[in-house]
Amino acid sequence: MSVRLIPYLVMDGNAKEAIQFYQNALDAQVLFSQSFGEMPENPDFPLPADAKDRISHATIKVGETELMFSDTFPGQPHQTGSQVTICVTTDDAEQARKFFDALSDNGQVTMPLQETFFSPAYGNVIDKFGVHFQIFTEGKQH
Repeated sequence: MSVRLIPYLVMDGNAKEAIQFYQNALDAQVLFSQSFGEMPENPDFPLPADAKDRISHATIKVGETELMFSDTFPGQPHQTGSQVTICVTTDDAEQARKFFDALSDNGQVTMPLQETFFSPAYGNVIDKFGVHFQIFTEGKQH
């Protein structure tokens, strides 16, 4: 039996932009992406025009980990906040710095990337979409 935890981010109409951002910031690959407009039509529930380009489901791969996305349907409530935190783990401090700097672009650093007692490079950042990230570097401090 295999069990994996996959963070799932529900966006408010900007999932495409978020996916592109993470492709660049985290060297992610898009494994699957489908808009509401690409789904089979249901004649009982016609699709509003402003929903067609929103993402119904997408999966990206960052290293060995998957991250899933969807947009809310237009008019659905959406809450941005700290309910999802993603820990990006690497064994390379230089890579940690690259991730941290990219995610910090138009975001908010809540703990600068620094050496700690448990990591040679650890920090926290809230990206421009309001998603909370921990950047953790495995290994011994120097």
